[in-house]
Amino acid sequence: MKRAFRTSFHALLLLSGLTASSLSLAADAPGGKLVIYTSQAPEIAQQTIDAFKAAYPTVEVEWTRNGTTQLMNVLHTEMMSGQVKPDVLLVADAINLGALKKEGQLYAWQDAPVSQLNPAYYDADKTFFGTKIIATVIAYNTQRAKPVTSWKALAVAENKGQIAVPSPLYSGAALYKLHTDINTPSIGWEFYQQLAAIGIAPQGGNGPALKAVASGMDKYGMITDADIIRARKQGSPIDLVYPQEGVSYVTEPVAIMKSVHNLPAAKAFVTFMLSEAGQQLVAKQGNRPIDSRVAAPEGFAPIDQIKLLTPDVAKAVADDAAVRETFTNCLVADDERAGQ
Repeated sequence: MKRAFRTSFHALLLLSGLTASSLSLAADAPGGKLVIYTSQAPEIAQQTIDAFKAAYPTVEVEWTRNGTTQLMNVLHTEMMSGQVKPDVLLVADAINLGALKKEGQLYAWQDAPVSQLNPAYYDADKTFFGTKIIATVIAYNTQRAKPVTSWKALAVAENKGQIAVPSPLYSGAALYKLHTDINTPSIGWEFYQQLAAIGIAPQGGNGPALKAVASGMDKYGMITDADIIRARKQGSPIDLVYPQEGVSYVTEPVAIMKSVHNLPAAKAFVTFMLSEAGQQLVAKQGNRPIDSRVAAPEGFAPIDQIKLLTPDVAKAVADDAAVRETFTNCLVADDERAGQ
C-alpha cells in the first residue's frame, strides 16, 4: 500500500499543535521524492509524514507501511534484484537494522544531529537512530482480570488461551522482547515454554493483541505501553503493569539506506525525527520521546522507575536465525503435545 501526500503547513499546525517556529528546519530545504518504509501504525505514520511535509514542503513523500518482518522480506527481495526502493526505514527495532548494517546496507552518517541523545539509543557507527522508547508490558482487561507484577505469573493454567501475544515472526517489538527475554535469567526460554503449555500461540502484531484485551476476548496481553495508554485514555477497560523482572523496549529507529536515491531529503527526515519538533510530535502521538528534554505524555511511568532490559544487539543479530527456529519449534512441539 503506497501513498503520496501533499499537506499544507496550516493543516499540519491544526493536526499537531506545533508552532511555526518549532518547524523552521528547512532553511536549505531539499526537494524531490523521498521513499519511506515504516512499521508505524497507519494513522501514526500519516501524522509523521504530514509533520515532516510541513517542515519540508518541497519534498514529495511516498510511503509503504507493513509489519517490520514483512518490510524486511520485501527489502531483501529488492536487494536481490538490485532495485532497492526506500531511501529511509522507520521500523520497530534495532535487530533488523543491525542485520542490515552487518550486510553493509545502511548509510553511516557521522555528522548526524545526536548531541542531545543518550548514546545508548543510537548505533555507535551512526547507521540508525532511536526516535522513541516503547516498552512491552503486561496489559490486562480491568473487567476480567487482576494486575500481576511478574511475567511468569501470567503463565498459569487459569489463563489458558487467554493471553494475547504478538508474534516475533511478525512484530519487531515482539522479536526484540524475545531476544531480551531469553538472555534475562529471570525470564528465559522457560517462560515461552510455559506459555505454549497453556495454549498461547503468538500471532500478528500489537494492534490485534490490544483489541483482544480491550474487548475482553483475552484477559491479558504482552503489548507495548503506548498502545495501552492510548486505549485507556479512549475509554477501553484496559491497564498496564511494568513487571518486576524488567521490560524490553524498542526505540523505533530511523535509518538511511546505503543505496539512498535522495540523500538530502533522507537526511532532512532523520534530522526532523531527532529534532525537538520531531520529538514533540512523538509525545503528541502518545509515545515516550527519546529526547529527555521533551516530556512524556500523561500516563507513562517515570523512566527512572522502570527496569529497562537492554539486549546485546550484535549478539541478537548473530543469533537471530537460530532463535527464530527455536521459537517456532518450541511452540509447535508444545502445541502438538497439548493436543495428544
